[in-house]
Amino acid sequence: MTTTPKQTTNAVAPSKVSPDTVTISGYALQESYGPETVATSTATNQAVPQPRIAAAGQFPFTRGVHKTMYRSRLWTMRQFAGFGSADDTNKRFKYLLENAKGTQANTGLSTAFDLPTLMGRDSDDPLACGEVGRCGVAISTVDDMHRLYADIPIGEVTVSQTINGPACVIWAMYLAMARERGISWDSLGGTLQNDILKEFHSQNEFIYPPEASVKLVVDTIEFASLHLPKWNSVSISGYHIREAGSNAVQELAFTLRDGMEYVEACIKRGLPVDGFAPRLSFFFNSHNEFFEEICKLRAARRIWAHAMRDRFGAKNERSLLMRTHVQTAGCSLTEQQPMNNIVRVAFQAMAGVLGGCQSLHTDSMDETLGLPTEQAVRVALRTQQILAHETGVQRTVDPLGGSWFIESLTDQMEADAKAIIQEIDAMGGVVAGIHKGYFRRAISEASYRYGQELESGDRIIVGVNAYQDGADDHSVPILQIPHTVEAEQCARLAEFRAKRDAGDVKRSLEAIRASCRGGSNVMDSLVEASHRKCTLGEMVQAMGDVYGRYGGGPEW
Repeated sequence: MTTTPKQTTNAVAPSKVSPDTVTISGYALQESYGPETVATSTATNQAVPQPRIAAAGQFPFTRGVHKTMYRSRLWTMRQFAGFGSADDTNKRFKYLLENAKGTQANTGLSTAFDLPTLMGRDSDDPLACGEVGRCGVAISTVDDMHRLYADIPIGEVTVSQTINGPACVIWAMYLAMARERGISWDSLGGTLQNDILKEFHSQNEFIYPPEASVKLVVDTIEFASLHLPKWNSVSISGYHIREAGSNAVQELAFTLRDGMEYVEACIKRGLPVDGFAPRLSFFFNSHNEFFEEICKLRAARRIWAHAMRDRFGAKNERSLLMRTHVQTAGCSLTEQQPMNNIVRVAFQAMAGVLGGCQSLHTDSMDETLGLPTEQAVRVALRTQQILAHETGVQRTVDPLGGSWFIESLTDQMEADAKAIIQEIDAMGGVVAGIHKGYFRRAISEASYRYGQELESGDRIIVGVNAYQDGADDHSVPILQIPHTVEAEQCARLAEFRAKRDAGDVKRSLEAIRASCRGGSNVMDSLVEASHRKCTLGEMVQAMGDVYGRYGGGPEW
């Protein structure tokens, strides 16, 4: 016999209940549950005590940065895309936007660049041979930028750009493109990843020495605070630290201390903390350890809020808020039995949402085999849409808050991360730690321990070291990038150079060098150089003429 559950005494009247706040069984859920909530046991009819933790939207924001969280606005479903030519990626962007129609979430585009672009090299650079368009889109000129975002309303759709070493140059091209399209900068919303410190820890796509690299990040933060009120000029990223093999606590501690390093550099520049801090954003990994990933995000918000208030003296509440993008763990996906990756991504995505992220990217199940196909991308996006509309996770704020396990693990991760932050402080900060090789050693040790656990079978990965049934599905289609992409891109680049004014280019590049030599903000000269048809590689080299190139120390 089935029974219909009774409405709780504090439920909203049925006529005022939104379907988005009611369970399948008919329970009207409260906005959030916490110390102010009096729950009644159905078995004993007695009040059940709740742990005392601050509500969402209240300092230190353990339970979320907004009071109502997803009840009033879903997270942004930000899908990562980039391959081949600018025209190829433009088509994929339009495909993603079309498939996101009808969702309640704002949809954002996230741009992946190819390896030459990430290293600040033009597509016809000898070192770019064979890599053009392979792992992302090839961008060498402002004309490429026009083709990449052609017919996309960049004044309405938020755009994320995953680039670091030459981030200021790519951003300058984007701003020049917007100006040439007659789009006001103050309408542009998006995020420049631009987190160079984690490149020295883990991803290796650095160009200049750490000190000069941090200076360029501060230039972009300052420029955005003056001209682009909706733009996040840096996304402080733990994602790649985790992908390199760190554990969750290292990811938490290293990411937050990197953020503090940028804040310190901005304050040293003379920028008021409340003038730039509200536009800082963060980017975390969501791995397989479900509850640990949830607690990591809750602890991160709490540590950051205290640091901004107590360490840096921020007064504006928005400066205390940690706004977070989450991506599911690419390093957790397996070539063996790749269809299992769909399940992994779904649980990782749910952990990100239960942890309170503001935007989310879900990996495609075929990413260990090649760039994702349209079908795999569609499944990844549908995973988020099912999560948003079918599971009920959006109906109440921080639904796991108050769990003895969740609160205990959050406290423990916070304490351990703060101990690591104090250790970095004691060695003189992040840049000093980079020169000492501290971060790479710590990540390598954690990665080695994890590898040992897998090899011994102490930690199981389904289809890899257990449940190997010999039925791996190798029929998964793989997206192929034709060799013609590189030839056509290089031909376009040659034509671009032939049509420009050589004198304008020379003067623009010298203006960049002068900005670097004088220690002034380089962004104005980069935007002007983009208008004057300088290429990515030329602008990167102009800065390198002053700053030099960085190859690491002997321990690297």
